[in-house]
Amino acid sequence: MEGIVNKTEEKRLAISIGRAIAKQRVRSQLTQEEVAERLGIGNEAVSRIERGRVIPNIVRLIELAEIFNCEAAELLGQASFHVDDQSKRIKQLIAPLKQNDRQLILDIVETLTIRLKKSDKKE
Repeated sequence: MEGIVNKTEEKRLAISIGRAIAKQRVRSQLTQEEVAERLGIGNEAVSRIERGRVIPNIVRLIELAEIFNCEAAELLGQASFHVDDQSKRIKQLIAPLKQNDRQLILDIVETLTIRLKKSDKKE
């Protein structure tokens, strides 16, 4: 019997969480070595997490969030495939921009959406 999340989805989730962790590490201007030292683990373990080879447990996720000075939910939200979480992420990204820059991004997203819908219909 298969669980709620199949192996393919689990792998995609691991990769997405790893990317989110790597982005936060870079944003925090930390190396993998520095993160590993703070966690008390080896550099290779941090690398495996960031590459999506290993999904961190909840305790490790909270520790990473503390190191990066963000919420664990932020790391998970960046990795989520749910539209609401993705919308929140876009909002976070564009909020600090000027109004005309936000409008430019909306125009680009709208154009891409129309194009992608057309290409989906052709397939």
